[in-house]
Amino acid sequence: MTAPAAAAGRWLEELLDPAEPPRAGELLSGRDLVELSRFEAGELVAEFGLRPDSARRIQAAFSLARALAVARRPVRPSLRSPRAVFELLRPRTRGLEQETFWALVLDGKQRLRRIVPISAGTLTASLVHPREVFRAAIREAAAALIVAHNHPSGDPEPSSEDLAVTERLRQAGEVLGIPLQDHVILGDESFVSLRERLRFSAGWSV
Repeated sequence: MTAPAAAAGRWLEELLDPAEPPRAGELLSGRDLVELSRFEAGELVAEFGLRPDSARRIQAAFSLARALAVARRPVRPSLRSPRAVFELLRPRTRGLEQETFWALVLDGKQRLRRIVPISAGTLTASLVHPREVFRAAIREAAAALIVAHNHPSGDPEPSSEDLAVTERLRQAGEVLGIPLQDHVILGDESFVSLRERLRFSAGWSV
């Protein structure tokens, strides 16, 4: 018996009713934990002669393991449009009284890997340097990058500084091989995509 199978057997024995004879070997004979997890409590009783309390404990343990797996699985939304970026970040921007700049690191399927806060304060070239923006992208082996920031005024219309920072980041992305997919400016109820405004050559994958 392999070490993982032996460990699984010990865990199963812990779940059995104290009056139950050792049954882990029988439960795992010719099957692994995944296959065993598909048995309902009643089937465990009928198939293996387990006591009902033992069967319920085993089923509950598998149910808990499935719930834990779902809880630990990171949510990686697909960001295939500027609206998707707006909807993702909108809850973060409510109530902010200063501009906050984020880098959204993407994988090859446009799925979000990580949201990285870059700076807080009025957007300037000194606050948003390509080195800081692309550092996380390089660390995460990003396939592409989206940046975004909010306008506390609620009006997402870009400033001249917004346009200048965007062009600087776009050029840096070309050099590094991590294309800047968009710079989305978030207002209260609307947004502006600078990819659409400036007509980036790197478009959305659809």
